[in-house]
Amino acid sequence: MRTNTDTNTMELRDRVVKINRVAKVVKGGRRFKFSSLVVVGDGQGRVGFGMGKAGEVPASIAKAVEEAKKNMITIPLRGSTIPHAVLGVFGAAKVMMKPASQGTGIIAGGAVRAVMDVAGVHDVLTKIIGTNNHHNVLYATFAGLQSLMNEEEVIRLRGKLPGSSPSAKEKETSRS
Repeated sequence: MRTNTDTNTMELRDRVVKINRVAKVVKGGRRFKFSSLVVVGDGQGRVGFGMGKAGEVPASIAKAVEEAKKNMITIPLRGSTIPHAVLGVFGAAKVMMKPASQGTGIIAGGAVRAVMDVAGVHDVLTKIIGTNNHHNVLYATFAGLQSLMNEEEVIRLRGKLPGSSPSAKEKETSRS
């Protein structure tokens, strides 16, 4: 894991999820290149991922980091966990994420662990269902994280205002 400084003076951490060697068969043999899958986050709820391809591993990682910085999203956090349970789906990959009590840690594997670590989620329970393809699991994780909503967003979407709901006494008097 490396730490980079962005132009906005925020600390960004990146983690390499997968490095894959790919080969192109040509007349004289095989030409090898490298494909890197990287997640980048600031530890405060901002996270992104990117893929880079190049002839050398460091160059492919650098390209992936640049793409990840462009694709960053902000996720709502409740303390050190996510606000509610969510299921992210992409292709055959399903990623179930549930909030956990403080001190539980990151119960996740593979790409999901890397995302939660750099995003700043310290307590979460996750389960990968279906395929364990790193790309699809990463897309499913981000689909789930994008569908997270904090309490204020839910209240606004439901058209409720805090304190505007009738109390139990008012409900009883209106029934009589």
